[in-house]
Amino acid sequence: MENQDGTYRWSAPPKDSQPKPSQPASGSKNKSVAEKVTKIVLLSVLGIFLLVGVLTCFYTVDDKQQAVVTTFGQATQIADPGLHFKAPFGIQQVEKVDVNVYQKIELGYSTDKNGNAVTDSGESAMITGDYNIVNVDFFVEYKITDPVAYLYSSNDPELILRNLIQSQVRNVVGSSYVDSVLTDGKENIQMQVKDLVSEILSEYEIGLTLVDVRIQDAEPPTVAVIEAFKSVETAKQQAEAVVNEAIAYQNAQLPNAQAQADKLIQNAQYLKTKRVNEAIEQVAMFSAMYEEYADNPDITLSRMYYEAISEVLPGVKLYINTASGEGSDVQMLLPLESLVNGGN
Repeated sequence: MENQDGTYRWSAPPKDSQPKPSQPASGSKNKSVAEKVTKIVLLSVLGIFLLVGVLTCFYTVDDKQQAVVTTFGQATQIADPGLHFKAPFGIQQVEKVDVNVYQKIELGYSTDKNGNAVTDSGESAMITGDYNIVNVDFFVEYKITDPVAYLYSSNDPELILRNLIQSQVRNVVGSSYVDSVLTDGKENIQMQVKDLVSEILSEYEIGLTLVDVRIQDAEPPTVAVIEAFKSVETAKQQAEAVVNEAIAYQNAQLPNAQAQADKLIQNAQYLKTKRVNEAIEQVAMFSAMYEEYADNPDITLSRMYYEAISEVLPGVKLYINTASGEGSDVQMLLPLESLVNGGN
């Protein structure tokens, strides 16, 4: 451009009129990269979603369990042991319950990790019906029989069962005498507690069933009373031992006595038969003698007379008068011994 003084100066063209350098079209390229990233993210999310769905659509139940399946929070199915499928993503939830396991409650004591029993006097101390204090420990076994009721009928079914057992134990012990609680009435108390608790559990419907109730230990609270009851128990055991010995002696002697009785009975039967036979024989002899007497009365009377004299006087010599009348010259006496000894 020429100045007024005739000189020239250079001036830059307007900024808008300057030509722009040539640049690559990067907008479309960035757009394609963003689309790829978005696609990868969506595919990843979809893969994770599918993986989570696959991993949460099946479950397994152990052989000692049952599973309660809920659909949108409502119990719809009880699954037995094995592999099962369910709707994923929280549509169906599964709660596993140990139904084939015997569980325990310890009342009046607790077992530590080493297996040692620790007494809880607050639970074990009870008042009997005759106003005595005893410490009674109970061991309770129960099992879950209705998993749906166990999970949803109450907040803490084990606590309900524990309180119920405590209540009925104190009720039964409170109506029993102290001797019965400490000695021979334990089995009856156990049966009463079990029957009462089982009846109430059926009304509560908390899914639990009582299996067994046992008295672990029952003893007075003082040492002196404990020793006294131990002495009573020892005396009872000794009495039972003596009774058992007496029964054993009885069982040993009864066969001998029975054998002797049988022997006496058989001997009496033999004597009876012998006497009867002798009587029959005598009757037969008497009948035969009577027949002979009826035929020859004089001869029979003489023979009977001689036999009677021989039996009464066995050492006396017997002579028979053979004379036919008085004044006869024939020998009147006949010695029988000459006839018996052949004249010697």
